[in-house]
Amino acid sequence: MKRNLMTDRDDEYDAASRVSYSAPALEKGLDILELLAEAGEPLSTRAIADQLGRSKSEIFRMVFVLQQRGYLVREPETDHLMLSRHLFDLGIRTPRGRQLTSIVVPHMERFSDSTGQGAHLVVISRAETVVVATTAGHLDASVTIRLGYGRPALEANSGMLILAFQPEHRLRALMREAPADVQRLLDAPQTRQRLVDLRERGYQIAQSRDIVGVTDLAFPVVGQAGYALACVLAPCLQRHDTQIDETAVLSALRKCCEDAGAQISSE
Repeated sequence: MKRNLMTDRDDEYDAASRVSYSAPALEKGLDILELLAEAGEPLSTRAIADQLGRSKSEIFRMVFVLQQRGYLVREPETDHLMLSRHLFDLGIRTPRGRQLTSIVVPHMERFSDSTGQGAHLVVISRAETVVVATTAGHLDASVTIRLGYGRPALEANSGMLILAFQPEHRLRALMREAPADVQRLLDAPQTRQRLVDLRERGYQIAQSRDIVGVTDLAFPVVGQAGYALACVLAPCLQRHDTQIDETAVLSALRKCCEDAGAQISSE
């Protein structure tokens, strides 16, 4: 009599759970990635080898492969190694990441069509903001930010807005990989008060911290679970001959984010 296929697979999993498998090359690669994630700063090949207790030659071979595959990049000034955005990009391709972009981007496109303003979908990864999608407005001049652009969350208007709409445990998780001085800044009374103020206001309107002459307008994308998964930011360029109707843009941006958030299921 033929055995049930599911039973065969269950037996294989049970056998695997009783056996300790070893994949040295894979383990070395994962050790390097985890070390750089924990370090929070670029490291030399020698420093990586020393901290992992391995020879520089075996680390060099692993680093070479990880660079080729796009997981590591070198800091131009020091030639030290750091994580790229590749792991984050893989995360965005997961069903949950695809759900976020597939739901929010159509609403962003409608916002851009109605207001003429470009928009950026921003999330927080490893204590930094990351632009994961953009839409272009139809104005003859606008601000465009490349995909993957990011900066420390506490230094970004979008980052502060996302953090303001988090329960404490998720706030800690989002900022877990921040350096110690940033962790202290997160707990500073003035930072906490800013987060409270942002949550009470419900949106962000502030001068861009990157570009002179640009006003950032942003709303959080709050899913059914009740916290912000992202925010949509519209960088409005200030021009001599054109007055931005911020009230109209904010109203359209609010609808964009609220409509998108209502479609995102809770975890």
